[in-house]
Amino acid sequence: MTWWLWMVMGAIILGAELFAIDAQFYLVFMGISAALVGLAGLLGISLPEWAQWTAFATLSLLSFFTFRKSLYQKIHGGVVGFRENLSGDSVNVGDAIEPGGEARVSHRGSKWTARNTGQSVIAAGARARVVKVDGLTLHVEAE
Repeated sequence: MTWWLWMVMGAIILGAELFAIDAQFYLVFMGISAALVGLAGLLGISLPEWAQWTAFATLSLLSFFTFRKSLYQKIHGGVVGFRENLSGDSVNVGDAIEPGGEARVSHRGSKWTARNTGQSVIAAGARARVVKVDGLTLHVEAE
């Protein structure tokens, strides 16, 4: 295959990953590998077609196993300082919650069910501390 066909193929694969399909960065490395094989042809490294396809497959697999996981986590891993675990967070309670009772609360931009696992009533407008998370239920205690 000519060098420019490899470059076109690399651009199409990269474009598919970046603009249309979220393949968790697998297509990015395939596109880069295709572009590298095309670049080798442009620089005058003449390879038979079977060697071009072998180089493409080898570069793709090596980059998958070497760089994909760490790069994907850096880009999609989350916001710096954003903890996944909610235990220890404070929430504002809109309605009073009796011990063992539940109410709806807002936390991190979402509505949650808050269950009072403490021994005392959490007053309306007070703050409560998240003890544990069970699905979409926050187990809270008065602060």
